[in-house]
Amino acid sequence: MTNNLELATAYIEEARKRLRTARQALEEKAYAYCIRQCQEAVELSLKAALRLIGIEPPKVHDVGPILVRYGDRFPEFFKEEIPELAAISRWPRREKRKEPSMYGDEELGIPPTQLYTEPYARKAYESAISVLEEVEKLLKHMISS
Repeated sequence: MTNNLELATAYIEEARKRLRTARQALEEKAYAYCIRQCQEAVELSLKAALRLIGIEPPKVHDVGPILVRYGDRFPEFFKEEIPELAAISRWPRREKRKEPSMYGDEELGIPPTQLYTEPYARKAYESAISVLEEVEKLLKHMISS
């Protein structure tokens, strides 16, 4: 558990860093970069949650289905949030696979700066914050147990 706890804590710190960068990008109207950082923060946060219950996270971006599969291993307060967390994890799946937040829509010749709006970036940021907050609660619970 110690190694998993250390890794989970490191993932959470990395997620925090990405969200600080995402907030700055949002303020600078760099919406594509904001979204990219939010995607990474969600992935890191949820992989930290899996590590906290002793599950080696798979090498995929969307770990929502894994959260659902092992939901019974989480404390009740976290278990109740799994459907929402899994939905947030799934939301950027298309984004990560095709990398439009980084490269844009190459088929249509649209750069990433033209693909995203402020409301979309703000939603990504707020969702990533909520995921991180839930995982931080889980970390505190696991440490105090």
